[in-house]
Amino acid sequence: MPPNNPSYKNHRQRLKQKFSESGVDAFHDYEVLELLLSYAIPRKDVKPLAKELLREFGSLKGIVDAEKNSLEKIKGISTHTAILIKLIKDFGALYLKEKAKEKPQINCTSELLNYCKTYMGGIKDEQFCVIYLNAQNRITEIEAIEEGVVNQAVVYPRKVLENALKRKASAIILVHNHPSGHVKPSDADIRLTKTIQETAKILDIIVHDHLIIGENRFFSFREEGLI
Repeated sequence: MPPNNPSYKNHRQRLKQKFSESGVDAFHDYEVLELLLSYAIPRKDVKPLAKELLREFGSLKGIVDAEKNSLEKIKGISTHTAILIKLIKDFGALYLKEKAKEKPQINCTSELLNYCKTYMGGIKDEQFCVIYLNAQNRITEIEAIEEGVVNQAVVYPRKVLENALKRKASAIILVHNHPSGHVKPSDADIRLTKTIQETAKILDIIVHDHLIIGENRFFSFREEGLI
């Protein structure tokens, strides 16, 4: 029979106490993952599993960005556990989205960039989003307009501006990701931005910026003088 108080129980308690007193800055990456896994896998030493996940996916970011079915291929990771891991990123993105919307005014703040990089940085397919702002430059909504396979998202300027009019937006920020990680805009990106900007001007809607999000970097049309 297993012991009444297996050693991993004491270890888990020490991890919780360490987190309560010092936060994650005092942790090794595998310890952060251990603590998370302990809430999905209650009766097992999860340190070997945490280290295996880091070996397989390279980093905590790699684990969180991994597809659910890829996580489930790791022995010891059930659907229940994979869902918990995937929830971490989505929960964080929702938090950063709400934080960005709390800003009194916004053009291209760090909160907005943090949200975009968290939400779009690990997406494998290209996605095009529009951030709608009111007359006070406050975010009213963030919407995914198109999703596609890598480098083949199709965005229709008419759809972007129709949606902006429906939401009574005074300004918009365009955002899309490059799954390749390269953030330099393509000729198609530049043409699309100019088309939207020129049409938006007729409708009295300002295009503040177009952000391209890569794995660990971003490109701002406004900062580079393209808007």
